[in-house]
Amino acid sequence: MAEIKDPENALIMETTKGRVVIELYPDLAPGHVARIKELAREGAYDGVVFHRVIEGFMAQTGDVKFGKTGSGFFNPNRAGMGGSDKPDLKAEFSNANHGRGTCSMARAQSPNSANSQFFICFDDAAFLNRQYTVWGQVIEGMENVDQIKRGEPVRDPDTIVSLKVAADAQA
Repeated sequence: MAEIKDPENALIMETTKGRVVIELYPDLAPGHVARIKELAREGAYDGVVFHRVIEGFMAQTGDVKFGKTGSGFFNPNRAGMGGSDKPDLKAEFSNANHGRGTCSMARAQSPNSANSQFFICFDDAAFLNRQYTVWGQVIEGMENVDQIKRGEPVRDPDTIVSLKVAADAQA
C-alpha cells in the first residue's frame, strides 16, 4: 500500500473496479485542489460515472450534475455536459507533465471553464501540458483505473463509489 504523506492532500477513491489513492498538488493548483476536496467532502462525486474513457488516453469522470447515478438529474446521454453549482475555476496551468496516472481537470474550450470534471491519464499525454490543470497523481490503484470500461459514451459505465479526502476516511 502506498504511503500517504499528507492525508489532508490525498484522496481515497473507491470505484466499481477497486480502490485508487490520489496524491494532491496544492502547490501546483491550489484552487482546483480546494474545489476537488470541497466536492469530495460534500459527497458530490459519490455515484458519478466514468462517462468518457478512451483506450491509451484517459478516463474522464466528475460530472456531478448529469453523471451522478441515483440523483434526479442523472442522464447518461448528458453525462459530461454538466458540472457543479459552484463557479468555474480560473486555469492553473503548469509545466507538470500529463503522464500515466496524472489527474487533471476537464474543461470546455475556455481555459477558465473547469468546474468538477476531471480525468486520469492511462499513458503519456504531453500534448495536454500547459493547456489543462494538473492537480494530482495516482499513487496506488492504477491497475484498477486500467480496468475501467471504455467508451464515448460508456455503456453500463463504472462509477466512483465514494471519493473522500484521506484525512476524513475511516481507517
